[in-house]
This record gives sequence, C-alpha cells and structure tokens, in this order.
Amino acid sequence: MAGKFLRGAFVEFTESFPIPIPNIIIFQFNPETMTHTWEPAHTGGGAGAAPKAAGSAPVNPLAVTGSPGESFSFSLAMDAGDMIADGGAREALATVSGVYTRLAALEMLLYPTAPPGGGLIGSVTAALGIGGSSGSDPTRTVPASQLPTVLFIWGPGRILPVRVTSLAITEKLYDSVLLNPTHADATVGLKVLTPEELAFVDGPLGSLAQTAYSFNQGLREALAIANLANAVESVIGMLPL
Repeated sequence: MAGKFLRGAFVEFTESFPIPIPNIIIFQFNPETMTHTWEPAHTGGGAGAAPKAAGSAPVNPLAVTGSPGESFSFSLAMDAGDMIADGGAREALATVSGVYTRLAALEMLLYPTAPPGGGLIGSVTAALGIGGSSGSDPTRTVPASQLPTVLFIWGPGRILPVRVTSLAITEKLYDSVLLNPTHADATVGLKVLTPEELAFVDGPLGSLAQTAYSFNQGLREALAIANLANAVESVIGMLPL
C-alpha cells in the first residue's frame, strides 16, 4: 500500500572509488506542511550604499546582484513500527536499530566532504609546491572540504539543488534493549543554491545540479506565463472601458 504513494527524497553523491555512491533518503512519511521562503536579491544602492564621489554617475537604487534567495523548511516523521510492519529487510533493520539509520543518513548531510583528489593529497602537493602554486603559504590544504550538495526531490516538477542549513531532531520513543530511537521528528531547513553558488559545485553532482536548477527555473517561468490567462480576464473586468 505504501509503495503506491509518491514520496519526497534527498539524494547526495558521496565521492568513492571507482564510482560515486548516492546517499538516497526517501521520506518515510511526506510532510503535511512546508514553508517556502523567498528573499530578494541584494540591491546595489539604497540608503545603506556608500556615498558617490563628486562627478561620478549616480548609483541605481533598483540595481541588484545575484539571484533571489529561496529556502524550505518542514518536519519529517519517522517511526520504526511502520517499518517493522512492512516486513522483509526493513523489518530486520528497524528491529535492530529503530530509526537510527534514517537519522544518521540525515545527519551526514551536514558533514563536509573532500572534493576529488582532496584531503591528504591536496595538503602534500601544496606543501611541495606542486601544481604551479607560487604563493607564500605552502602549507595550506588544497582543495578545501565543502558541505555536500543535495538534490531535494518533491515530485517530478520540483527537483532542486540545496544545502542543508539546519537540522533539529526530537527523539520521542526508545526500545528497551539498546535504547535506539523508535520514533522521531526531524525539522529540516534547506537553502536552494543559486547559479552563482552552483558554479563552485564540482564532482558528479555539479552538472546534474545545474541542470535541475535550470529545469525548475524554466518550469516556473512557463507556469507564470500560463497564469496570464487568469490575469487578463481579471484585468479586463477592472478597466473602466
């Protein structure tokens, strides 16, 4: 019965040899509500702008840089009893660890990952001056680790590259043997990555994340155009003609 419902998910690709392994977290229960927040792009002028020099061109207070900020927040419920009722491998896993495996997978989305060739190799090559680096600090670690990029999948029309900005877990019930949590609620905060940020995303998820963002932006623009049919009818009734 549960397999007949479309569920949301997170997908993260972890660097490994020889092929990257995806960390796929399928929502056990879809959230009932979701907060979708927007922040306008940064303006170049306004009251807080630096005063212009004498004789220079005036600063456009309506000019903006970058893209608007977009974020999501919602709560996920997890219950080991429902997993045990499904039977099979899920039953055995839930019996031994409760919902701990799901919680651990969510927690790993907050841990930085080293890019390809990073970590120890990057530190050694920087220290030896390999790779054409002529800086004054040869001991810096190159390249630096970064937070993982995750695909937030909410139906075929909303697949967005995001970064997990907050995670709060409330564990409610525990088993009596190993004290593993058997029921928990996780409140997740997500920030949608902008094209400016996606330019720094490398690895197997880089091109996929940029494609997902472009697809969702194109779909949003198409839906906005489709809404013109409703707008035209409403405006005609408002005009004093």
